[in-house]
Amino acid sequence: MGVTKTADVLGAERAQRIRDAMQLKQPDRVPLIMPIGYMLADMGSITRQQLLEDPELRQQLLEKAAMEFQPDSIHGPIPSDPAPHLILGDRMTVWPGHGIDVNTQFQFVESEFMKAEEYDAFLEDPTDWVIRTYLPRAFAALDGFANMPPLSLFISGSYYLGSVGALASGPLADSFKAFARAVEAVAKSIERMTKHAERMAALGWPDGFLAGPVLTAPFDMMSDALRGMRGIMIDIISRPDKLLAAEDKVARVELDFAINACKATGATRAFLPLHRGSDGFMSLKQFETLYWKQLKEVLVTLVENDITPIVFYEGCWDQRLEYLAELPKGKTVGWFQASDIFKVKEIVGDTMCIVGGMPNSLLKAGPAEEVRAHTKRVCETVGKNGGFMMCTAVGEMAGSNPEFVRVWADATKEFGTYAKT
Repeated sequence: MGVTKTADVLGAERAQRIRDAMQLKQPDRVPLIMPIGYMLADMGSITRQQLLEDPELRQQLLEKAAMEFQPDSIHGPIPSDPAPHLILGDRMTVWPGHGIDVNTQFQFVESEFMKAEEYDAFLEDPTDWVIRTYLPRAFAALDGFANMPPLSLFISGSYYLGSVGALASGPLADSFKAFARAVEAVAKSIERMTKHAERMAALGWPDGFLAGPVLTAPFDMMSDALRGMRGIMIDIISRPDKLLAAEDKVARVELDFAINACKATGATRAFLPLHRGSDGFMSLKQFETLYWKQLKEVLVTLVENDITPIVFYEGCWDQRLEYLAELPKGKTVGWFQASDIFKVKEIVGDTMCIVGGMPNSLLKAGPAEEVRAHTKRVCETVGKNGGFMMCTAVGEMAGSNPEFVRVWADATKEFGTYAKT
């Protein structure tokens, strides 16, 4: 009879397996990363709204899935807490049961919250513009911030407080109260997440693979949150110099946030989902000038501050892989959605840990034999010599068939084991 390992031992083994792969080392076997997401609702026969709004039930389902599939890392839907967004009337998001069907997953709604003529105001004083112009547009409950006196008046000290006080009984006061409620909701969510992480650790699972601050490419931040797809594509042609200047400011803000957040929490990783840098969005010349230079500086700066960037290269990056080979070796992680995973291994396998390899469609439709065969090929080719973590191509497993997920998990452990030397 074999010796049963304790949760502490299993957790240490899983954490070490992931660390080794991230550092381009060869662990005992290929780590299995499972972003199970809304599949938990399917497994629990509940709506996706229930999954998000009942955190205790969500945690129970996550623990059950972890025990059943035995991955090295597992996490539920991201983001998972609609409360602060609903409190603020977030116009950038819609949630199951709030603007969309109870079984539709969270959606990001892109809008042109920053007008083309506002670049100068943004560049002159981004903090003032964000608080008094952007936030009232992006969050319904913060409409009152538009009534706030210019923040630069803080230079007058107590005189400024008097100006704010004159508005304390109107929309501005309501917005401050809503903001305070949202902050309280975030604090409760963090407290709950900490307790849930402790429960996962007690079962043998280390901190989540994506634990740490979230940021993105400066171009994507300008596009996603401020200018929108239409606006940013016009800016590429009509005002590239102002776009570049704005990206520089965004990069400094994001890096300051990420570095300080990691210092405060002890986190050693940052997650960067990329949206507009893939093949087809812009020419290679535009990519070099408007996207890659700024993204590379962000990634290198994170590395210089002992933070490992985990980058989700959304879409297909086959035409951009040579650029990724410029990154510091063994210091970043690349999660690839639609790129040719075998080409990725060939070009950047010596540069970064590769994550991905399993098409979500296979876990939905199978058949089991194809799931097993594909897992074997990926483990033996992309996983050769280490530096690889098996994962789905998309960070969400909604609609996956548990039978095929089980085949995938078992096959990864069978074919991803490295021979002892």
